[in-house]
Amino acid sequence: MQVGLKCALSDAHLDATQLNSQRQISIAIEALPDSSSRDIPLNLCLVLDQSGSMEGRSLKTVKQAAERLIDRLSPGDRLSIITFNHKAKVLLPNQIVDDPNRLKASLDRLEAAGGTAIDEGIRLGIEENAKGKKDAVSQMFVLTDGENEHGDNDRCLKLAQVATTYGLSINSLGFGSSWNQDVLEKIADAGGGALSYIQEPEQAVTEFGRLFDRVQSIGLTNAFLRLGLAPGTRLAELKPMAQVAPETIELLVQQEGDCAIARLGDLMVDSPRVILANLYVSQLPEGKNTIAQVQIKYDNPALGQSELVSETFPIEIAAKTQYQPQIDSDVQQSILALAKYRQTQIAETKLKQGDRQGAVTMLQTAAKTALQMGDRNAATVLQNNATQLDAGEELSEVDRKKTRLVSKTILQEADSE
Repeated sequence: MQVGLKCALSDAHLDATQLNSQRQISIAIEALPDSSSRDIPLNLCLVLDQSGSMEGRSLKTVKQAAERLIDRLSPGDRLSIITFNHKAKVLLPNQIVDDPNRLKASLDRLEAAGGTAIDEGIRLGIEENAKGKKDAVSQMFVLTDGENEHGDNDRCLKLAQVATTYGLSINSLGFGSSWNQDVLEKIADAGGGALSYIQEPEQAVTEFGRLFDRVQSIGLTNAFLRLGLAPGTRLAELKPMAQVAPETIELLVQQEGDCAIARLGDLMVDSPRVILANLYVSQLPEGKNTIAQVQIKYDNPALGQSELVSETFPIEIAAKTQYQPQIDSDVQQSILALAKYRQTQIAETKLKQGDRQGAVTMLQTAAKTALQMGDRNAATVLQNNATQLDAGEELSEVDRKKTRLVSKTILQEADSE
């Protein structure tokens, strides 16, 4: 596997007479198969809620979803299963997949009872998953239907951050309508994974399968973006860098001299991580100028290699005294995706603060942004919520969760039904 890198500026030209200019740079990073590429073992840990609220159809469908995943695992993959209510336990220790039926039989011991302590499930999952991390793609699926009433939400976030130091990515699945979207989103964002919403029990198999397709496409792991800035170029101080695909995440940026570093996590084949960085450029002499350089550090688990470094990709801009704007349409799409996310966030904040009309206005703005980028599903959800609030109605938990999801990604048609 190799790193595929594609960079573009929002406008590859600037006015040479201006003292300062602002530009966005879009950086698309993915794994590219080569002649040496081979299948990478998957090291999967399922962390499943077995609290009392999961009793009946909910737990039954989660078991079915887990069984389907086990059927899709290949010989040489590894699996562990953690269950939690007010405490956590190892249902299936980390082991190589050799007899799927025996692994599925462990799920028969899963019964619903007790409260919810998500952090304990994650903690135990990290310990178990770490046993099989060598030369593998390590992934955790955390599913819950409730609040973390017996746990510590801040600890969940810290544990998700710890997981990434082990090369483990965490994906979170919210089941039903009572889970805490703030907590599960933060776990997925910090853990380098995805947030999924299982609105009805019957959707469990589909959502588990969708996440499994995603992790099977991973070719490289533990990737970091290194953005070297030329003299006179600087990142925006507030929210300088964000991922806008496959989902929107505000990235934590660390500064090392003139280099800005952000963790990307896993790199997939045919599904690039698209990063948007907000730059300010001082006045430049007429002609081509290099304003930044991009490099990716990553691991290749298929070959057991770590801390590999890609070639350096220069970012050039042409300064002109006779300047005419030339907007890059692809970068503009990324800018709109980030705007949709941030506008929706502002709407949620205003609603929490009791500013209903402010929330309505921002939701309407976000809906217009979604339409601009051709995301009709999101536009419908956002506008419907704005209409409800404007009519004096309250948003249901389902409405709030759909709003969060459509703000972060572009959903498929089936997701919006």
